[in-house]
Amino acid sequence: MNGILILNKPAGLSSARGVARVKRMLQADHTGHTGTLDPFASGVLVCCINQATRLARFMMPCRKIYEGTLMLGIETDTQDATGTVVAQHDWTDITRPDVQRVFQRFEGASLQAPPAYSALKHQGVPLYRLARQGRPVRKPPRPIHIAWLRVLTVALPRVRFDVCCSPGTYVRALAADIGRELGCGGHLCELTRRESDGFNLDQALTLEALEALAHRGAQATAVIPMAKALTGMPGITAGPGLLGKIRHGSPLTRQDIDIDAMPEPTALAPFIKVVDARGELAAVLERSGASETLKYAGVFMGPGR
Repeated sequence: MNGILILNKPAGLSSARGVARVKRMLQADHTGHTGTLDPFASGVLVCCINQATRLARFMMPCRKIYEGTLMLGIETDTQDATGTVVAQHDWTDITRPDVQRVFQRFEGASLQAPPAYSALKHQGVPLYRLARQGRPVRKPPRPIHIAWLRVLTVALPRVRFDVCCSPGTYVRALAADIGRELGCGGHLCELTRRESDGFNLDQALTLEALEALAHRGAQATAVIPMAKALTGMPGITAGPGLLGKIRHGSPLTRQDIDIDAMPEPTALAPFIKVVDARGELAAVLERSGASETLKYAGVFMGPGR
């Protein structure tokens, strides 16, 4: 059973615990995910099963879409509803036009400081653990990109919004920054990830639905094959000759593949997926500009293929 499962993670459950429950119900040897979702948040968590744990690095550059609620006037140490209140400010002078104007300022490229309460590590220790010990560490700001940031409803002091952002963006840090820019502070009180790595909530299963499948012995039907998991990656169907070379790790060049029929490689999309006649993933190859040589980024052919 190699592939991915799209989990609709419930609020109150960590990503690690969610993946552990998926592992148990699928009776998998190895599991992982393509990007942590905070425990207080719900929504799309892409779980990688067995060999598909090696696909995570090809999927993580994809955009994320979230829907959240900003609570104005109250700041917390974690920048979300799970934290301790550290400051309160009057928000009654804030108007809807003020909210719209400030939200627009955060679209595009910028630098964002990761929260002190996050899973990033400092000298091998998660930042949230250091923060809970009273030793918060501030990491340098990192580049992020907000493709769009839209106000959905304003019922002050709550502002519901959705955002399309680059991986590595902390939506709770974004919410806190917006509250600070408005002059009254704020924190993220609700968050749902609607899309990640090209997969959305419509494709996601709850833990209860997966458990029901497991009771019927049908849990494998929830797993998306590896080739279909790489939704945005150009690919080819290989014949016996190319599959034989891949099986033996033989060097590959542009002459082995019809490169001219594919989009030009970029820094974010240098890969090609190779599938066999059954549509199963055989390999992922990496190309660099006009180089004649193709590198193996991953071989997934099992015995008998």
